[in-house]
Amino acid sequence: MKIVVCIKQVPDTKGGVVFNPDGTLNRGAMLTIMNPDDKAGLEAALRLKDKYGAEVTVVTMGLPKADEVLREAMAMGADKAVLITDRVLGGADTWATSQTIAGALRKLEYDLVITGRQAIDGDTAQVGPQISEHLDLPVISYAQKIEIDGDSVVVERQFDDRYHVLKAKMPVLITALSELNEPRYMTPGGIFDAYDKEVTVFSRADLVGVDDSNIGLKGSPTQIAKASDKVRKGAGEQVNLGASESVDYIIGKLKETHII
Repeated sequence: MKIVVCIKQVPDTKGGVVFNPDGTLNRGAMLTIMNPDDKAGLEAALRLKDKYGAEVTVVTMGLPKADEVLREAMAMGADKAVLITDRVLGGADTWATSQTIAGALRKLEYDLVITGRQAIDGDTAQVGPQISEHLDLPVISYAQKIEIDGDSVVVERQFDDRYHVLKAKMPVLITALSELNEPRYMTPGGIFDAYDKEVTVFSRADLVGVDDSNIGLKGSPTQIAKASDKVRKGAGEQVNLGASESVDYIIGKLKETHII
C-alpha cells in the first residue's frame, strides 16, 4: 500500500505574524511548525504503515525552507519526501494551491491520500477536498478514525455530536482532524536518518495537467483586501433576563450548538 500525506509548514503564531505589502504572509520572516491537522494525518499514515505495511510519502508546497518540515516527517517515520517549490507558485490561494499539489500527485503512485482538515494560517478546510476534485477521487473529511478493510478504507467521520461510519474503495482522499491521534515524537536515530535522505524537488515544470492560469498569485481568484494580526471581537449578544429565564436561555443555546 502506498500512502501520500500532504503536509504544510505554517507560521508559529507564538513568534509573531509578518505580512507582505500585498497582504500575503511573509513566511520567510516567521518561525514555523508542521500544521497540527497535517501532523495527525501523518501519524495516521504511520500507524497504518505499522499495522498493515505501507510506504509513506510526504508532500509539501512552499519555500525551500519547507525542507525542514519534510525532514521532521521523515524523522517521525515517513519513507520519502517531495518538496514543490518555484517562484511562480508563490502567493497561491486554495484554488491555485490545490491545482499545484494535484499536479504533483499525478506523478506519484498512491492508494490513499491524507491531508489535514485545514491549516491554521488559513482555516479554510478547502485544499484537501479541492485536490480530490482535481484528481477525481472520493473524499472523506473530518476523519477521527481510519481502518483498512481489503482494498477499502473504513472511516469514522466527525459530525456535530455524533459520527458517520463511511467505507470507500481506494484510491481515496481523507482529511484528518488534529483530534485523530497523538502524533509520535521524532527519535534521535530518525533525525540522523532523515538528514541523510534525499528530498525530491518538483518545480513548475514537473507538474502534470496544470495550466499556468491556475497557479501562483495570478491564478488565484481569491484576493486579500486587507490583512491584520489584530482582530477586534464583537460585542456579542446581550440579554437581560431573570434567573430562571436565564437558565432556560443558556440551555437553549447549548442545545442549538449541540454542546448538550
